[in-house]
Amino acid sequence: MLEGDQVAFSEDTLTTINSYGYSPHALAQYLEWVETILASHEQSYKPVIISIAPSNPKELQEMLQSIQTLRRSLGDGKAPPGKSRIAVELNASCPNIANSAPLGYTPSTSLFTLILVLVDAFISDSTLTIGIKMPPYVYHEQFTDFLRPLPSLVTDVDGKKRCPISFLTCTNTLGNTLLFHGQTTKAISSEVPHQFAVPTTLGGLAGESIHALSLGNVFTFRQLIDSKPYSDKGLGDLKIIGVGGVTCKEAAERMRTAGADAVACATFLGKVGVRAFEIIGKD
Repeated sequence: MLEGDQVAFSEDTLTTINSYGYSPHALAQYLEWVETILASHEQSYKPVIISIAPSNPKELQEMLQSIQTLRRSLGDGKAPPGKSRIAVELNASCPNIANSAPLGYTPSTSLFTLILVLVDAFISDSTLTIGIKMPPYVYHEQFTDFLRPLPSLVTDVDGKKRCPISFLTCTNTLGNTLLFHGQTTKAISSEVPHQFAVPTTLGGLAGESIHALSLGNVFTFRQLIDSKPYSDKGLGDLKIIGVGGVTCKEAAERMRTAGADAVACATFLGKVGVRAFEIIGKD
C-alpha cells in the first residue's frame, strides 16, 4: 500500500479521512529525533509531546523508562516549573486499529489500568507532564465516566494538590467513516483500483467535518473541570488542547472560546504545510 493512499482530502470541504494506524517507527527512533531537535535548541522551552500507544501496562512502563532516560540526559527534570520540554501523551483514541477499540471508550477498565502506571511514574517524578489523547464523545455520561476516577489520583506535590494527568487532547479522529473516491481530490489510477477514498474502506474522519463535535467535546470537558466537585478536588489545573477542524484563525479562536488552552491541527497542516501555524496565529 502506498502511504499516500492512506489519507484523502475531501473535494468539497477541508476534511480528511485516513486509515493510518500507529506509526511504523519504533519509539526509540522518535526519541533519537527528539534528542537531536532539543539538543540543537537548548534555549527553547517549546515542548515536544511524545504520543505513545502501549498494548499493556508492562509495555507502558518500558516506554516511560525510555522517555525518562532521555529527559534525564537533557536535564529536563531540572527545568523551571512549567518549562519541561518533553511531555508524554497516552493515545487512548486511535480508531483504525483492527480488533482494538479506542481505550477512551472504556475508561473504567482498560484505560484506567494504564493510567495507574502513569500515576506511578508521576509519583516518582512530579516534573513529568502527562496527557491523554481522547476520542470523540457523543453523550454526557462518556465525559463523566472518564473524569469520575481522576480526583482519587490527586496527590500532594510541594503542598499543592495535583492530578498526575496535566492535559487532555480533544479530539482524535471519528472512526467508522467512509468517503468515496468521487468525494475526494484524489485521482483514480491503476495504483488505487478500489472505489473508496482509503484502501481499508472505513477510516478516521478529521478536519472541518468534525469541528462542531470537537468544539462540543472541548466545551463539555471545560465546563465539567471548572465545576464542583472536580475543581475542588484537584482537577482545576487540567488543561485542554483543542483539536479537530482547526483550519483557520477563526476556528482556532472558536476552540479557545470553547475552553481550549491551546490548539493543534493536522488536516490543515497536511493541506498547506507549516504555513498553517502562521495563518492560525495571525492577529
